[in-house]
Amino acid sequence: MNTVAPSTSPWRLAQRTKRMNPSVIREILKLTEKPGIVSFAGGLPSPKTFPVAEFEAACAKVLRDDPQAALQYAASEGFGPLREMVAAMLPWPVDPARILITTGSQQGLDLVAKVLVDAGSKVLVESPTYLGAVMAFMPMEPEIVSVVSDDQGVDIADLQAKASGARFLYALPNFQNPSGRTMSEQRRAALSQAAASLGLPIVEDNPYGDLWFDEAPPPPLTARNPDGCIYLGSFSKVLAPGLRLGFIVAPQAVYPKLLQAKQAADLHSPGFNQRLIAEVMKNGFLERHVPTIRALYKSQRDAMLEALAREMPVGDPDSTLTWNKPAGGMFLWARLPSGMSAVDLLPYAIEQGVAFVPGAPFYAADGDPRTLRLSFVTPSVAEIERGVAALARAFTIYSKSLKR
Repeated sequence: MNTVAPSTSPWRLAQRTKRMNPSVIREILKLTEKPGIVSFAGGLPSPKTFPVAEFEAACAKVLRDDPQAALQYAASEGFGPLREMVAAMLPWPVDPARILITTGSQQGLDLVAKVLVDAGSKVLVESPTYLGAVMAFMPMEPEIVSVVSDDQGVDIADLQAKASGARFLYALPNFQNPSGRTMSEQRRAALSQAAASLGLPIVEDNPYGDLWFDEAPPPPLTARNPDGCIYLGSFSKVLAPGLRLGFIVAPQAVYPKLLQAKQAADLHSPGFNQRLIAEVMKNGFLERHVPTIRALYKSQRDAMLEALAREMPVGDPDSTLTWNKPAGGMFLWARLPSGMSAVDLLPYAIEQGVAFVPGAPFYAADGDPRTLRLSFVTPSVAEIERGVAALARAFTIYSKSLKR
């Protein structure tokens, strides 16, 4: 059979594809495939935390006890017992009927965008904010507006100045990706009150909230105003990301449309995976397992902080690298001195054997070129020490190149 190749492509892409861009993080991760590179770039949970034996036993039990249902199509809302478990573990009273199981919390962001955002709609985000959320929102063609944020969270005065007409504020109050900061109790109370007064919904993303090191974070924003918030959670950081399961808690005003968007997207999240997680979570497993994750991640955070203090040049903030001390989560946020760029530092770092993510892409607008994100949870302590030493060498070489 002869085929004729057209002289030009017959495919016409939708206009929205112009707003789809590759993930900067995914592109940088390709660099870490080079032998010998220590990667602080990825936001990947440590494989050491995956409860393999428990999932092995759960697989056998689910396939033995209920194989037909586990392998069949399922309800779009999610597996009933799992929804009940999610409701029980949340720190405010939640009706399981308000819970929608999603294919990862990233799908939750996609569903929120489809249901709440029109072309030209204003969406407020923190500064900086989670890059994956911006990527999920952008195909709906919103106007994304950054709200000034400090180490306590969203600046209330700036929020009030920018809130008019906004569809929602997207926020990560706990151990934020990328900055690692935690919104204070005082700021949460002020934000909840301001949002309620403004009639501004909040989309609260909380994938890291269980990963605290010394004390639990303040109660969620959603607990203060359940009808004014959509809450996103994930099993990726406390069990395993490969199962791709998360959840949405939504008020009745929007839940039906989120469910319909879910049905159009994938009918339902994998029923077999949902049963696995429900089986593993029985009998209080998370209460025993999550503290082991906290202990591991805290030790690795401490190793990175100690290595930075030991290896980086000491000086005032205008002449050396500065960094924060996250109280939980997976990320540390650093800033270079004036006149430097994390994008320009990166090639020197790769040459020395370490990778990180420049911070500018995490800003919806006017990104700070001096910022960088360092993930401390995947490398071992030895790798952290080697990687920070490499970063210090790269910093010194880069600094000298600017003085030539």
